[in-house]
Amino acid sequence: MLRLRDLHAFYGKSHVLQGVTLDVAPGEIVALLGRNGSGRSTTAKAIMGLVATRGGIEWQGAAIAGLKPFEIARRGIGYVPENRDVFPRLTVLQNLVLGCRRGTRDPRAALDAVWALFPRLRERRDVEGGVLSGGEQQMLALGRALMGEPALVVVDEPTEGLAPRVVEEVARFLEALRARGVGVLLVEQKLTIALEISQRCAVMGHGRVVFEGTPAQLRGDAGVRREWLEV
Repeated sequence: MLRLRDLHAFYGKSHVLQGVTLDVAPGEIVALLGRNGSGRSTTAKAIMGLVATRGGIEWQGAAIAGLKPFEIARRGIGYVPENRDVFPRLTVLQNLVLGCRRGTRDPRAALDAVWALFPRLRERRDVEGGVLSGGEQQMLALGRALMGEPALVVVDEPTEGLAPRVVEEVARFLEALRARGVGVLLVEQKLTIALEISQRCAVMGHGRVVFEGTPAQLRGDAGVRREWLEV
């Protein structure tokens, strides 16, 4: 279980998160929605120790606020950033192997799981990451996170700029994680995909969670959608 309590985050003197409270349970996809600048990506970075924070970040009963990103990753939290961070001069296989964290039970089984979810990556295993298409790079970033056998994956804007077919593959991947009991915090701007695969939705505005509920409740609340999501 991930628990955020009254979480504040800062970029220098800029106070971005203004007291975020949110939970993600095992085997649950929670969609974090909102307009650009609402604090969604900063929440993801705060969880991973990439920005200065104040407040509570608890993972599996232990406080992790203040830990370094690699220490947080070693505790079983995977992170797929918006820019994917693929190593361009390394092959697909080499990028994936880098995702193994210390204590991974069976790296070969983890790799087979990635091939099963993304057959295209198996075909491109010896191709350098820098020459992959945008969709293939997103698959690679997701697969690399899976290699660490995470109990929670924080995914930032995984469908941005992707073709509809690839968006469907990403959705199937996230649903497969949930089926394995992995929790997913999905930072997403596309309302349709988020409502289709999530069990709960949290809407952010001005650095706070302004709505939390089921996809059905969000669909039925035109006022929240109009004020905080629609352009």
